[in-house]
Amino acid sequence: MEPKYNFDSEHIDWTHIQDPEAWYPCDYKMAILHADPELGRLDLIVKWPPNSYCHFHRHVADTTVLVLEGEQHLTDILPDGSEGPKKVRTAGTYASSPPGNAHMEHGGPEGATVFFALHAADGKLFEMLDKDMNILATSTVEEMAQNVT
Repeated sequence: MEPKYNFDSEHIDWTHIQDPEAWYPCDYKMAILHADPELGRLDLIVKWPPNSYCHFHRHVADTTVLVLEGEQHLTDILPDGSEGPKKVRTAGTYASSPPGNAHMEHGGPEGATVFFALHAADGKLFEMLDKDMNILATSTVEEMAQNVT
């Protein structure tokens, strides 16, 4: 079987995302590698510049990650809006988790590149949140499938 994808972060067709209205430095790149809306599966890579964040969100899908480069920093946000536990995942770290708490996620001092595999039978992957924990948008496999690299 031919490999569908060879990882080389310099030769990925990245989608650059920034949000100047966010209350944190929201700046990251994303590449969708595979999407299967019928099965509710999505594989993507996210790349953060040093100390930059992706949107404040909550995963509503089962999520598996593999840190490819740098450090992935996570801070759980509790239902009352206060900060909960913090984690740092270094290159080579593998983690798998069920849908969970809202969190802030960012690259470390050297940035980060992380592979994500998500699965949700209903196709819902993430809920983007405002600082009061209100849902601004829900990302789905079907929607994100339109951006497969």
